[in-house]
Amino acid sequence: MKKNEKDWPELNFECQRCLHCCGGEPGYVFLSRNDIERASQHLGVSEEEFISIYCRKIDYGTYYMVSLKEKDNYDCVFLRPFGCAIYEARPHQCSTYPFWRGLGDDRQAWEEEKRNCPGLGKGRKYSRKEAQELIDSNDLNPAYIIFKHNL
Repeated sequence: MKKNEKDWPELNFECQRCLHCCGGEPGYVFLSRNDIERASQHLGVSEEEFISIYCRKIDYGTYYMVSLKEKDNYDCVFLRPFGCAIYEARPHQCSTYPFWRGLGDDRQAWEEEKRNCPGLGKGRKYSRKEAQELIDSNDLNPAYIIFKHNL
């Protein structure tokens, strides 16, 4: 637990369906191998087609990481007026928001994110332990990497 969290025993969060976390500004939704498999099955396309149609490769020098594409307005490629078009198979990163490393484990960042997300500070109370388990689950679902020497 970080020093500034001693007086921060729990976090409240309940999605308000504002869709801000799904668009409106540039960002990355890095996909794991499991994310790609589930989403491609959900859409009835091969994994290669899914990557080709819905993803972009972010260059990290010797390798690429796979992220969902964005529309011209920075909305996620799957964002619709009603929400996520692949909600049942949405990426792990999406399903764990706002419990991400550097956000759900940093009080100052959490407070700043409240300006963007009306669900922070509302609804269900997550204990520090629950929040940390969600944060740590992202480490167990690492981003899919494509090494350039394999291309």
